[in-house]
This record gives sequence, C-alpha cells and structure tokens, in this order.
Amino acid sequence: MTDNTRSNVLSIHGGCPVRGSLAAAGSKNAALPIMAASILADEPVELAGTPDVTDVNTLALMLGHLGVEAKRHADGTLHLHTVDPAPVTADAELVDRMRASFCVLGPLLARRGRAVVALPGGCSLGARPVDLHLQGLAAMGAKIRYDHNYIIAEAKFLHGAEMNLAGLYGPTVTGTANILMAATLARGETIIHGAAREPEIIDLGKFLIGLGARIDGLGASTLHIQGVKQLGGTGAAGYRVIPDRIETGTLLLAGAITGGDVTVRGCRPDHLEAMLAVLDDAGVMVDVGRNWIRAAISDRPQPFHFSALPYPGVPTDLQAPLTALAAIADGSSTICDCVFPQRFGHVDELNRLGASIQQTGNAVTAAGVEQFSGAEVFASDLRAGAALVLAGLAAPGRTVIHHAHHLARGYEALPKKLQSLGAEIEAVADAWYTSDGLTSAAHEPSSASNEFSRTTEYDSHCRSGVARSGADSQYVARRAG
Repeated sequence: MTDNTRSNVLSIHGGCPVRGSLAAAGSKNAALPIMAASILADEPVELAGTPDVTDVNTLALMLGHLGVEAKRHADGTLHLHTVDPAPVTADAELVDRMRASFCVLGPLLARRGRAVVALPGGCSLGARPVDLHLQGLAAMGAKIRYDHNYIIAEAKFLHGAEMNLAGLYGPTVTGTANILMAATLARGETIIHGAAREPEIIDLGKFLIGLGARIDGLGASTLHIQGVKQLGGTGAAGYRVIPDRIETGTLLLAGAITGGDVTVRGCRPDHLEAMLAVLDDAGVMVDVGRNWIRAAISDRPQPFHFSALPYPGVPTDLQAPLTALAAIADGSSTICDCVFPQRFGHVDELNRLGASIQQTGNAVTAAGVEQFSGAEVFASDLRAGAALVLAGLAAPGRTVIHHAHHLARGYEALPKKLQSLGAEIEAVADAWYTSDGLTSAAHEPSSASNEFSRTTEYDSHCRSGVARSGADSQYVARRAG
C-alpha cells in the first residue's frame, strides 16, 4: 500500500465561486468493513473503487499484520487474500488511529476462533461505546473479557442468536457490521433487530452475499442471517464499493457555499435524499439524474433547519459541512445532531472566520452573516476539517487550516479536486499565518480540548420540528434520465 501522508496545513484564497463537474470516489465507510470481511473469505477478494485515503491504507496495514495480503493494483483495485490464518491480535496503535478498525473483531472471532482487539480510537466525537457489539457476540456464544485496554473474545464456534442493536442514539452502524459478518459463519440463524440501515451496511451485505453468505432484509431494521460453513472469494470480476455519499455532499456544498455550480458524477442520489431536501430548503437549485447531482445557487442561501439522524436522515458526517453553509444564510438556522450530540468542534473555528453560531446542548443556532473572512483555524477532526475548507472557499482573503491531515482520512485528493473546480487551495508546509502572510511556526496556540463526552439525554430538538429524515422530507428537483 502507498504511504498516504498528507500536508498538515492548507492555504485557501477564497471568495470566488467554484464551478465544474467531477467524479465521486468510492465510499470509505463502505470499503472499511468490506475489507475487514475479507478475513472471512477462503479465496482472494478484489475490491474496485476503494479510495486512496489514510483510513483505507491504515486498515490495509492492519490486515497485513493479521495475515491478509493487501495490494493495490495500478488500476486502483485492492487485492486481499489471507496467506496466514494464525494471527488474531490487531495492532493496538493502528486500532487507536481509526474506530472502523474495530470491525475486525467479528470476522476474526468467526473465522479464527479468537480475537484480541484494542478499544478503538479515531475522531474525537464523544464516547462511542462498543457494548452492543460485545453483547451481540456474547449472545452468539463468545466468551469476552477485558485485559487492560484490550478486548479478548473467544469461541470454538458461534451459534445463531436474536438481539437488538438499537442504542440511545440510534442503531450502531459498526456494531451491525461486526455482528453481520460474524453471523455469516455462525451455526444456525441470527436475527438482528434495530439493525443500521445505512447504504454502507447494505453494501457490506451485498458483498457477503457475493461470497456465499445467506442474508435477508438488507435495508430494513431487521436482518436474518443463516450461517454457512465457508465463504469464497469475489472471483476475477471483483466487487465495486458504492460511491461516497459524504464526499458527494461535501463537493455539492462547495458549489452552494461559494455561489457556484458543481456537478458530481458517478454518485448515488438516492443515498442523499434527506441532504438534498435541506439544500432545496436553502434555495439551492438541485438537479438530479440517474447517477449525478448538480447543485447551483447565485444568491445567499436561505435559512434552514434539520437534525442529523440515522439513515435515511441527514448523515451526521454532513452536519459540520451543512453548518458552514448555514453560517452565511440570509437568516437564522437551527441544526441538531442526534447521533453525536457533542459533534460541534467546528463551531468555534467557524466563528473565527466570522460566523455567529451558538451551541446549546446538542443543537446550534447559526445567525447567518453576509460573508466569512479569511483567518487561521484548526481542524479538530475529519468532518470539521471539511467544514473549514468550505468556509475558506467562501471567505474573501486567505484562510489557513492547521491539522489538515484529518482530511486525508476520508477525502481522496480533496485539494486537487477543488482545484479542478477553480478553487485556489494548496497544501503548504507547517506554517503560521500573520498579517504579513505565511511564516514558519515553532509552535501553535493552545486550543480547547477536542475530547467530547456524549450527553446522557436525547435532546428535545430531536423530537421536534427541527428533525428531518429521508422518510418525511421531500425536495424539489429537476430530474433527467
């Protein structure tokens, strides 16, 4: 695998509309559990469309430590093949980098009878407990214990069980993936109630079915999995992961926030219906084809209101980018995150750029300002970084974003893609921004902690009219074939 290290600082000269057309990358959030599922396969797996981002490369490195050969071909296809089935311990440093790496727990336990996995890390989004994962595996016969920061799970074999994976903030997506993968090789039938319905879970299920798994109910809240004795490979035809709906939404917002016109090709409009409804509320012209979306606007966006919810609602991963758009709306907008109630590390940094956003519990109110102004800011996580990039594109003058390496975790070549739309954005060496320009920095200012703790209450905003889901939202779009 390639070394996907990216610059830690981005410099943006904004204030001009971005326009053009570009293709969506493959979904990072779909690729990661599918890669983990290759542990279950008796034969080689070929995955097309896996994006070249650090999270994918981190998991490929981890799989290598677990005896899975991981190679990227010249055409970008990822080859995965178990060459040593003995290792069962996931590298703690790699698990700490990325929460999705915890997805190896279920496949290791089901295929090799033992899994030793450190508690996961990743973006600082608040406490994201894995108790539902462990309760589900225990119901299937696993013996689970803790040893310092490690979870050790063992089972001579797993058996089918019935369980509910709905948590306080909605179904657990990673937990659904873990149990779904483990159940494919369990004895008997496993029934998952409260299953996540995200497109990435459906994609994982389709991949597993292609290997020989027996799964019914994909896309519904109840899944039925009948265990089989073994799973094969993808064959030479391989399997293509779905397009990245979060990248697609972010690129469309680049057009909307700058008063531009952006078309994303090779995407799945049906995966973004709730988000497109919000864009329509904001006055953005949305055109939708079979596999493309266009977003264009010439005036300031109108104020809008929504809640980030489990699918089919607006994705929590697009809450921060949409907050950036709300910050320059012609009026006051209200945004609630009912999935990660403290996921607002971007608010203070957007305010540094001239926004007027106030947080109360798991909601923010953005009193729209006429425009951002360039400044120096710090990205606390992947999606907060995306929000700052969008704001920087819209802000006249120069914006410098530190800790921009977060972006490379989930966006493939984002600066290059934005440059293709006419944006003035470039990666620079670690630097400090002063009124005289960019200079080298020996240090950076102290900033508020990025560690969050989830609230214990499901805020009333999530039950009110602020909430917007794909099931009850409609948007006006001009559709083409």
